[in-house]
Amino acid sequence: MLRVVIVEDENIIRKGLVCTVDWQSMGACIVGEAADGEEGLQVVREQQPDVVLTDIRMPRLSGLAMAEALRQSGSHVAIVFLTSYADFTYAQEALRLGAVDYLLKPVEEEALRAVLQKLVRAGGEKGRQAERCLPELVDWLDLLQQDNLNPYVRDVLGLIAAHYRERLSVEQTADALGISASYLSRKLKDQTGHTFNSLVTRYRLQQSLSLLREGRLRVYEVAEQVGFGDYKNFAQVFRKYLEMTPSQFMQGL
Repeated sequence: MLRVVIVEDENIIRKGLVCTVDWQSMGACIVGEAADGEEGLQVVREQQPDVVLTDIRMPRLSGLAMAEALRQSGSHVAIVFLTSYADFTYAQEALRLGAVDYLLKPVEEEALRAVLQKLVRAGGEKGRQAERCLPELVDWLDLLQQDNLNPYVRDVLGLIAAHYRERLSVEQTADALGISASYLSRKLKDQTGHTFNSLVTRYRLQQSLSLLREGRLRVYEVAEQVGFGDYKNFAQVFRKYLEMTPSQFMQGL
């Protein structure tokens, strides 16, 4: 599932994108939002999203300046510019900064869906080229696209993707959804083949692989970033599921 941050200074537009777009059907979830480029940089650094949707003209720091700062920092986050200004010079600058696309506001949901699907396909192709076969990890997008997916299971997958860095439990999650933990556990096992804790672990491991490939963080920092807490626990879980240590995985890149 693509993790998305929205950076937009107009509150109505930003909240509209966050609350009215059917992100899950696009294989995405919102993990953060910001009202200007400076705040956007902080949110991106904290959340490590896959995609940033950003306005171009904003106070304090423009979307273009934010994108430039991200590129200079070595970030490979995909950037999609949203703007009311249909000016080719903006498009040129956006392309220079490696923008994935350039969409005019008000954003049409189908146009946004097309961009995100392009990113999903590109990520899948890149993954097939770069990754070795990694056992027992879960294809989040494939699960979400199942026609008969239980709505509570769909909600749980979205919650895990948005909050995997935090402490999560099936009891806490079931309570938030207003259902029993036993019912939720049964539905998760029936429809995904995994327990709640197993899904959380697999999602954290998927995120850790991306961070390890980037090579910007030490292994213990990756462990903290993805919610494992400490290196020892991370290394044990990594070896259990992937049959190698984090260091061995990095040596094979």
